[in-house]
Amino acid sequence: MSGEPLLRLLELEAGYAGHTVLHGIDLALSRGEVVCLLGPNGSGKTTLLRTLLGLLPPRAGRVELLGVAPARWSRAAFARHVGHVPQAHEVQFAFSAEDIVLMGRASRVGLFSTPSRHDRDMAMQCLATLGVAHLASRVYTTLSGGERQLVLIARALAQEPSILVMDEPTASLDFGNQLRVLEHVDRLRGLGLAVLMSTHQPEHALRVADRVLLLAQGRVLAEGPPEPTLTVANLAALYGVPEAVIGPVWAARPPST
Repeated sequence: MSGEPLLRLLELEAGYAGHTVLHGIDLALSRGEVVCLLGPNGSGKTTLLRTLLGLLPPRAGRVELLGVAPARWSRAAFARHVGHVPQAHEVQFAFSAEDIVLMGRASRVGLFSTPSRHDRDMAMQCLATLGVAHLASRVYTTLSGGERQLVLIARALAQEPSILVMDEPTASLDFGNQLRVLEHVDRLRGLGLAVLMSTHQPEHALRVADRVLLLAQGRVLAEGPPEPTLTVANLAALYGVPEAVIGPVWAARPPST
C-alpha cells in the first residue's frame, strides 16, 4: 500500500427515494490494499457498492475517485479506473470466455471499432494471469462456477483498472474454488491493484484483507486490521448472534494462512 488513496468515501449518506440506507460512512482505499466489507443482509453493502460505482448518487457527503466525484467522470473514463466483478451470472448467448473478457475492453475501444490485436492479446494475458487461458475458446455457460468467476475477474482486469470492486466473489462457490479466488485476490494486490471486496465470510477477510469494515444497519460498527477487528464481540454485535454461540465456532475456524 502506498501513496494517496485512490478512492474516498467522506461522511457518505446514500440510499433510495425517501429512504437513507447509509449514514456517515468514511472509507479510504489505496493502491495495493485489500479492504473487505462485511455485514448481514440488509446492512447496506450493496447500496455502498452501487454508490461508489456511480450507479446511485450520494444523498449527503461524497465519493471521490482520484479526488473527483464519479458523476463528473464519463462512464468510459470511470471504467478505465474502476473494474467491477459481480457474482457469477448467466448470459443469454453462447459467448466464449475470450469474448466475455474482451467486453472489458469496451471503454478502450472506439464506438464503432472492433477489438484490435492488442485488445485480444490483452484479453488472453488477463486470462493467463488468472490461470485460465486454456478456457479461452470454451463457451462461458459451460464453465463451472469457479471458472466463470475467474473469467469475470479477467474481464475486469482487461479494463486495466487501478481499483477492483468485487461483490461477494466467492458466493455459491465450493471450498476449493473459494480458495482459488482468494489466492488470486492476494496476487492482484501484489500487482498494485486496490481491491474492495464484500463478503459474508469473516474467515475470508482474515485470509486476504489489510483492513475490514463492519457494516450494521447502514453504519460502521468497526473498522481496522482483520485480527483485532474480527473479534467474537464484534461479530456477535454485527450478526445478532450471542457470543456464546459464535465463540466456539470462531475458535475452531481453519487457520487464515
